[in-house]
Amino acid sequence: MPKLSSVAKTAQLASQAVKLQTARSLPQAGQYQAMRMVDSRMASSASGLKTITVRDALNAGLAEELDKDDDVFLMGEEVAQYNGAYKVSKGLLDRFGERRVIDTPITEMGFTGLAVGAALHGLKPVLEFMTFNFAMQAIDQIVNSAAKTFYMSGGKQPCNITFRGPNGAAAGVGAQHSQCYAAWYGSIPGLKVVSPYSAEDYKGLIKAAIRDPNPVVFLENEIAYGESFEISEEALSSDFVLPIGKANIEREGTDITLVSHSRSVKFCMEAAETLEKEYGVKAEVINLRSIKPLDVPTIVESVKKTNHLVTVEAGFPAFGVGSEICAQIMESEAFDYLDAPVERCTGCEVPTPYAKELEDFAFPDREIVLRASRKVLGL
Repeated sequence: MPKLSSVAKTAQLASQAVKLQTARSLPQAGQYQAMRMVDSRMASSASGLKTITVRDALNAGLAEELDKDDDVFLMGEEVAQYNGAYKVSKGLLDRFGERRVIDTPITEMGFTGLAVGAALHGLKPVLEFMTFNFAMQAIDQIVNSAAKTFYMSGGKQPCNITFRGPNGAAAGVGAQHSQCYAAWYGSIPGLKVVSPYSAEDYKGLIKAAIRDPNPVVFLENEIAYGESFEISEEALSSDFVLPIGKANIEREGTDITLVSHSRSVKFCMEAAETLEKEYGVKAEVINLRSIKPLDVPTIVESVKKTNHLVTVEAGFPAFGVGSEICAQIMESEAFDYLDAPVERCTGCEVPTPYAKELEDFAFPDREIVLRASRKVLGL
């Protein structure tokens, strides 16, 4: 049998899926997809807690909000019939129908304007970008229409809209598909910006974003979609919501504070384990969760305890999230508690390389965080 290319395999799988679904009625297809999602969504870990992928946590959060509020709808490229480019919206078309889950043409400028208009009319759109790099086509609608209208109307015209999709680098997708926009959107008055790390973050924050009356930029990570995390019983409830603007201490420590967001939190956790194992250093790891509003008090209190700070992000070094944290620490009482200058770990000052060997050098990992931690601690 001839070897199939990845494109051919994808087409073959799509064809098989269509044949499978056409054998069922629409209600049966919806029930089938729902059961498939339940079966694959949760598994038990060694500790007895349930584990769930980020993809399924997002799917569950979207489904719960679509079910809760008829004004909520999902739209974007391939979100409906194809079950989403990353399969985040799997089964939602079958369950909620074409009125609530809407495929769009490939025109970010057009469908973002449509969604913002719907939000200004009182609906609650959830708009998916295949990548936030493509949202640059719609930057005027996001910044000038969604973010500023509430202020410019004297508080009379809210805009409840959620912009979501993968942000930053994935693997081998090139410079034009790898940029982090956390600092871009974090600088805009009128926008809330969240950047989750774990499955629990994704579920709790997507629900909070949809319910928030302000426009929210929800920055996801493509590689994280397939990663599994333990999740609490509380988070499995349809009532579970995380507050926007509150960071989470993923690991408590007394010697150094590592602050990060999105998938870079993983490298901080790995570095913290190595620091304790090799040097007896107890690192405190803060998962920002929210870029704007930024939870400065949690960072300040941690620095007052540990006296050392390292920030970690995958964005460019200039004018980044880490730069803002440095400024906030300089302007707060935490500055007097520092025993060494703050160290920033960032992506390199270069458009993201396509070659894997160069791409691996372009972003911080466990070793980079360790190096920065040793420098700050004088180890």
